[in-house]
Amino acid sequence: MKDSTMKQRILVVDDESHILHVLTLKLGKAGYDVLTAVDGEEGLHLARESKPDLVITDIQMPYMTGLELSRALADDESTSAIPVLILTARGYALASEDLESSNIRDVLSKPFSPRSLIELVASTLTADSHRSEAA
Repeated sequence: MKDSTMKQRILVVDDESHILHVLTLKLGKAGYDVLTAVDGEEGLHLARESKPDLVITDIQMPYMTGLELSRALADDESTSAIPVLILTARGYALASEDLESSNIRDVLSKPFSPRSLIELVASTLTADSHRSEAA
């Protein structure tokens, strides 16, 4: 269990630099420690190394998609409990089996409101802390 005085760490994975910049600023202002990666492979490496409390990833990226990243995290015992939020282009739908075979907690379409993302992050982290306490 993490010390309650520690900032919760969020890993943001997106190949669009402006998305990384905006999310780093908004999440940082909301009190989170933010790490960034520009593709799924780098994101997987950082997740294994830093054990973030939450991963936010774009779905469509080079080298490894957000879906492949979420599956790799779920399949690795050291990262299997990390919840994932997916960012998608509007209209992109995930199959229900994709959601069930990973730790994807929610899907947010781009463009999105930073405020709604911050609220989703907070509710996901709260729900997952209750889930782990009940386990």
